[in-house]
Amino acid sequence: MTQPKPTTLASHNHWLTAGNHDQLAASLALCVAAQLRNALASQPRASLAVSGGRTPTAMLQQLSQQTLDWHRVDVTLADERWVDEQHSASNAALVKTWLLKNNAEAATFYPLYNQAGSAELGQAQCQQQLQHMHWPLDVLVLGMGDDGHTASLFPLCPALPQALSTQDLCIATQAPADPIQRMSLSAHALMQAQHIHLHIEGAAKLRVLQQATALQDGNKTPIYNFIQQPLNIHWCP
Repeated sequence: MTQPKPTTLASHNHWLTAGNHDQLAASLALCVAAQLRNALASQPRASLAVSGGRTPTAMLQQLSQQTLDWHRVDVTLADERWVDEQHSASNAALVKTWLLKNNAEAATFYPLYNQAGSAELGQAQCQQQLQHMHWPLDVLVLGMGDDGHTASLFPLCPALPQALSTQDLCIATQAPADPIQRMSLSAHALMQAQHIHLHIEGAAKLRVLQQATALQDGNKTPIYNFIQQPLNIHWCP
């Protein structure tokens, strides 16, 4: 199935489609690997941030098999729930299961969760740890929720104004209807990435994207903040 680029998207948004989930995962993994290789050709280390959820698992598995100097790659998460890796909701556990194996086992992983009693209490330690990574990010792969959130930047949540304005690398935040606290990379840290990809699948996510471009309000649909700059959007039915 070929889906034309939505007319509401700007010229600086690159629209890429595939026929199905597996094809999209393979093409995105090849693209990310190529961009990491290019970064490593001109600098000692490269950095990658990925998102959690069900959508990226096949892509992460494909990426783990790509040949590049993984021992020179720093990997982190776009966001994380404030739970340890034994929790079923842990994004770190997902990344270790699907990405940090095969060739990518040699990468250096920087988790967002630490042992502090809350995300707010752990923010300073997380910030300090992340500073050991290569910044700005070379490659970022985002997802998007049905409410237009990306990373853990949620519509109208109390932390959103600070998340959109802070120069810090990370910020404690929370989904409006979820009691689990979260740590997210800030909008600044995310938007400074050299290559930004949005990985979405299905007609419902496409409608959310189109609604975000029509609404033009980065507080009500935070993904709109990213659509306003160069963004590679990868979609399949």
